[in-house]
Amino acid sequence: MRRRLFGCALLAMVALSAFATEHTLENPGTGRNPYYRGYSFRIDEEGDTVTVIHLNELTCFTPWHFRNSKEEQFYWRTVRNVRLTLPYAKLIAETLIETYEYIETFPTTEERERYLKDMEGAIFEQYKPVLKKFSRTQAKVLVKLIQRETNQTSYEIIRAFLGSFRATFWQGFGRLMGVNLKTQFDPEHDREDAILERVATRIEQGTL
Repeated sequence: MRRRLFGCALLAMVALSAFATEHTLENPGTGRNPYYRGYSFRIDEEGDTVTVIHLNELTCFTPWHFRNSKEEQFYWRTVRNVRLTLPYAKLIAETLIETYEYIETFPTTEERERYLKDMEGAIFEQYKPVLKKFSRTQAKVLVKLIQRETNQTSYEIIRAFLGSFRATFWQGFGRLMGVNLKTQFDPEHDREDAILERVATRIEQGTL
């Protein structure tokens, strides 16, 4: 029961996501060469056709030295959790922009609020089967990845779209379930966040 309720709490966090729009969730880097982006052709000054190879930018990391077996276990658990949650964080970042641009087309505040209210209800039905399966740890990872992708906390996103009252309600409910929607992602000063950033970047690049 607590798990189902916790899944519902997460739904508010993604209430800004795609509404009446289909998105395909893909795991970045799966089944492709991480270094190769594609190629094109251009004509040089002498009229010859030249093939141009486009390579992805890669972040190179120094070897990570685990302090103990517990940290190593945390690393591999993070790999598993990021693979699961990163596509959703990216979906939220993408559709955050789409939703903002769309509601700006509404002529009145009342119409915007009505649309967002309808959207919140629709998202409950769309994402409930997935999010209610998330563990508490996976939910915490998702909250941090959302800030990584949007540069905003989940609380700030809910407040911007649904208002302070709804943001406060879902923050309180999330805290009861062990998740803080105001959580900050700080890889420069937090070692666990540094591991999370490293894992997320390598998965994006297709090198993990």
